[in-house]
Amino acid sequence: MGLNKETLAQLVKMKAKFAMSGAVATSVDFLLYLWLVDYQDWAPVPANIVSYSCAVVLNFMMQKRFVFQLQGSARRAFLLSVLVSVVGLSINTGIVYALTRFAFFMEYQALTKLIATGIVFFYNFYLKRYVFERKFI
Repeated sequence: MGLNKETLAQLVKMKAKFAMSGAVATSVDFLLYLWLVDYQDWAPVPANIVSYSCAVVLNFMMQKRFVFQLQGSARRAFLLSVLVSVVGLSINTGIVYALTRFAFFMEYQALTKLIATGIVFFYNFYLKRYVFERKFI
């Protein structure tokens, strides 16, 4: 069973929108985190929890509006998305916590956040793909 050109084009378009919503949400997460840590003197872990949580809500709203055609309850979809994101938040915060135990990473918060975000990207992509499409690969 192969994909016709129209189906393939729609799939590529959906993936591009998914990537864009993720890029916007990740940018908000990254910039809010750095602003809280560098300019508001927040500790890295609470700053990460706030910035990541804001990005999760923003990303869900963008995906609901621009990426996916919601089947069923928006509340159910949001709760499933949040469930995946809470685990992602835990992994992300654990990485930030572990790295900031080292003076180098405490000094270079942008690098710390970039490493944590990069690792969690793969978790989020595959789990959210499974939640929405029931596919891992």
